Amino acid sequence: MKDLPTTSLSDGDLAALESVVVEADDVATLLTVGQVAELRMLARAGRLAEKQARGASANVRAHDMALRSIAAELAALLGVADRTVQARIGEAREIVEGYPSALEAWEAGRITRGHLRVIVDAGRVLPVDRRPAFESEAIERCRLDTPGRVRSALEILAEQIAQRPFTERHADAAAGRGVRLIPGRDGMCEIVATVPTVIGDGILDRLTQQAQVIVDARAHDDATEPRAAAPADDPDRRSLDQVRADVFSDLLLAGSPALDPTAHGDGPGALGAIRAQVQVVVSALTLTGHDHQPADLIGRSPIDADTARTLAADAPSLTRLLTDPVRGTVIAVDRYRPTGDQRRHLRARDQHCRWPGCHRPAIRCEIDHTIDAAKGGPTALGNLAHLCQRHHSTKQFTPWRVRQRPGGILEWTSPTGRMYREDAPTPPVGFHLSPESPPAPGRDARPNAASRGGIGADTRDRMGDSLVPAPF
Repeated sequence: MKDLPTTSLSDGDLAALESVVVEADDVATLLTVGQVAELRMLARAGRLAEKQARGASANVRAHDMALRSIAAELAALLGVADRTVQARIGEAREIVEGYPSALEAWEAGRITRGHLRVIVDAGRVLPVDRRPAFESEAIERCRLDTPGRVRSALEILAEQIAQRPFTERHADAAAGRGVRLIPGRDGMCEIVATVPTVIGDGILDRLTQQAQVIVDARAHDDATEPRAAAPADDPDRRSLDQVRADVFSDLLLAGSPALDPTAHGDGPGALGAIRAQVQVVVSALTLTGHDHQPADLIGRSPIDADTARTLAADAPSLTRLLTDPVRGTVIAVDRYRPTGDQRRHLRARDQHCRWPGCHRPAIRCEIDHTIDAAKGGPTALGNLAHLCQRHHSTKQFTPWRVRQRPGGILEWTSPTGRMYREDAPTPPVGFHLSPESPPAPGRDARPNAASRGGIGADTRDRMGDSLVPAPF
């Protein structure tokens, strides 16, 4: 990869790109205007159906018939199925009537349609009277990051506001786990497993790791002994998705992959020893059973407290987020590769790829020197950040540029000169001083630095009792 040339843009290409970007911005504005107008029109259609039903008779069938009739009229006009229009009417009413502030924020350009959808999806666990408080906080969070990244945080926020704990609802949902087979075409089918998210994430991670070993071994063999032409049915020509599917089948039917490039002689290979990795952030209070707040499966969604505690109990180690005051994290080293402490600190700080909009978990990313080490960039926390392989290559071989500010803030500059600020994720850790807690023996009751917004000596001494995220 290092032999690939870095692309550059001529003045003409740069002007053409600038024109496309400006046009994209204009088109996005027009789409927003049209989509908001469509939502409000569909919501009015739904209210009209409800009014017609009340005028006829107050029963569910009368309302359904009125809604069908209106949906059929709109469907004929729009050229789509009436069932589709009826479903869209229901969705429009949910947004327009249930989340008016979020709709206005989208219309004003403060958030995107994707943000609105995430807010609505996360808010479904809330009773109607608790939605306004959730909606207000959700809008502010959406203004700071992309829909994919804020989804998990909004789901956790909704769980904190909801009346029924997430752990209880998860227990009920887990009772519906199962496996089903959906017949397909041409002798194919889909196997669908309904399992807890953390189990599914672990399954996909292990399959990906094993498949990647096979793909990498194939690439190594091709580089050392290239073949003029491979037969069409050569299994080594499989894509990563195909290898994942084959490994999945092998593991379930035979207990081990049929093809293991790490096996030599009579001994087993290392492929079967690969274990799944998941990255979870859980508070110390949840970990110790003092509360049942959901934990955050980085890059996916919340998981219930019981599962988080089970994972923590089996984890080989737990990592604190704020390591400097407690463990004395090494800030910089005089070598290319970061130390273990630096890696743990960066994984907890970044949580995911730091390219704008990407939420690939940090455990599946590479640590990049913001200023290349070859150009004198130090192996220091202020010059390191996680990038997935795709965006690491984009940074290296395209005109995109990045500068790292204090606090892990990345400022990305596109080829057209536009700047995209990539703030470090909100730390999933907080310090809350309880007014009922008496001062520790030998200390006075003066408010320390933490109560004024900083972290004072008293807080540092008791940091082990505060919220501690544990990615593993």
